[in-house]
Amino acid sequence: MHPTPSPHPTAKAPALQVALDRTLTYRLHQLHKLTDADSHAAYPEHTGLYMSDGRCLTTIGTFEPLSVKALAEKANLNKAQASRAAQALVDQGLVHKADHPGDGRGVVLSLLPAGRLVFERAMALVSQRNAHILACLNGQEQALLSDLLDRLIGHAKQGVTAKKSPISPAAQAHESQKA
Repeated sequence: MHPTPSPHPTAKAPALQVALDRTLTYRLHQLHKLTDADSHAAYPEHTGLYMSDGRCLTTIGTFEPLSVKALAEKANLNKAQASRAAQALVDQGLVHKADHPGDGRGVVLSLLPAGRLVFERAMALVSQRNAHILACLNGQEQALLSDLLDRLIGHAKQGVTAKKSPISPAAQAHESQKA
């Protein structure tokens, strides 16, 4: 038995539509997944930390002193994830958490001496991983890619502040749990 044709014919894709696997977001996600697989294995071996904690430690070390809110923004985490990671680093004796001088409810995060040592190992790993990923590009191409990424990030930030995300709060919560 053959299906009954729909009274509403399906719309054809525009002739100029780009194949999914050629879109920027698809390709960035693919590169992210490929590089993260190696990083997930390398972080514990080189730093003794899970990659998520290592990323938070490198963020704190790079931008300290840092509030949990700023950590979340800089590390691309939600505030709950940043708070849990910061507390894990405090519990491991790597990060100092002090009361925020201007906000009675807030805290300020900074590295302890033991955290500074792990930070240095983590940053060496980040540099090594970055060099490995970019090794297929010459210096001029690397500089161009860096400039283009800065422009794209700036453009995306303008779009985020100009309008609210069309993604529902439930979908955003689901996405943040995957991060």
